[in-house]
Amino acid sequence: MEQYDVIIVGGGLAGLTAAIHLAKAGHEVLVFEKEPYPHHKVCGEYVSNEVLPYLKNLGVDLANFGAVTIDTLKFSTIKGAVLEVKLPLGGTGISRYAFDNLLYKQAEALGVTFVFESVTSITFQNTIFEVITGDSKMYTSRITIGSYGKRSVLDKQLKRSFIQQKSSWLAVKSHYSLDDFPVHEVGLHNFKGGYGGLSKTETGAVNFCYLVSYKSFQLEKGIDQFNEKVVSENPILKDFLYKAKPLFETPLTIAQISFHAKNPVEEHVLMCGDTAGLIHPLCGNGMAMAIHSAKIVSELIDTFLSGKEKDRKRMEQAYAKEWSRTFKRRLWLGRRLQSLLLNETLSNWAISLVAKQPWLLKQLIKNTHGKPIS
Repeated sequence: MEQYDVIIVGGGLAGLTAAIHLAKAGHEVLVFEKEPYPHHKVCGEYVSNEVLPYLKNLGVDLANFGAVTIDTLKFSTIKGAVLEVKLPLGGTGISRYAFDNLLYKQAEALGVTFVFESVTSITFQNTIFEVITGDSKMYTSRITIGSYGKRSVLDKQLKRSFIQQKSSWLAVKSHYSLDDFPVHEVGLHNFKGGYGGLSKTETGAVNFCYLVSYKSFQLEKGIDQFNEKVVSENPILKDFLYKAKPLFETPLTIAQISFHAKNPVEEHVLMCGDTAGLIHPLCGNGMAMAIHSAKIVSELIDTFLSGKEKDRKRMEQAYAKEWSRTFKRRLWLGRRLQSLLLNETLSNWAISLVAKQPWLLKQLIKNTHGKPIS
């Protein structure tokens, strides 16, 4: 049985960032991830610049890895009405294939241990966590972070309330080659039953990732037909899919995506990133929120492990309070915006209003993004 200060279940952006932060603070960290790096993940691959100062402090400078500078948002309705606006903070385009891998290498260089195996259970007894993997091995720690993504069998094992509710969303992602796609632009384009994002990554490929309701998707037979019959009703997306060349043999998908409210602490496990709460992709900063949540939890864990805060319950309460203060309003606003944009009548009315008063869109962007963190 192996013992660690911190076990992190899930090696995505939140998990890897927390691993780097805690390793730099001198703690023994173990990360579980299902498959070796590098690998692609379903993701919008646009990260708000609010987290760049913090990443640099951790020794990760995205500019050194060819990440794309993005300063403009292009928004379109189902019928193709278009609005463009400069992003207040701007963002960065980088694939999860590259981003996760560079964080992994930084964590590994700092002495973080990695086990590429699924976790089947997490239990807390007498101040110690017991984490069991699919091959029945047990690992223990004083602290466990859950950063395993949008949905997992662990949610059932931990009896999380949201997992009992129906989830009616599917995400689809693929990379495309299109030379004349605007380098510094991120697109947010609506279609019946969903919406998708377009932006360039460090390789020059364009990432197209969309979210769609099952109700809409199941009317067609497969992704190709759905793209042709539904997604392409938006003329912007129709033009893109006609001109662009797919680079993946088959698109990546993830099902049963839940936007229901979640608790940031469950059975003493500290939840990070999408595991703590999933923001709608249209808000454009899910990657930044995952990284920011890792910063918040890592700082509080460090105070506990170093003995500055000896009461576990107070540490957990402090995390839940700070997580709510930082993200709860953004998540609420994301749900409201989604309801608006998926209603064609309201969406067309809203973009007409914003076209006359562009400051409204800038204000929405500010309210779904944070300030730079260091």
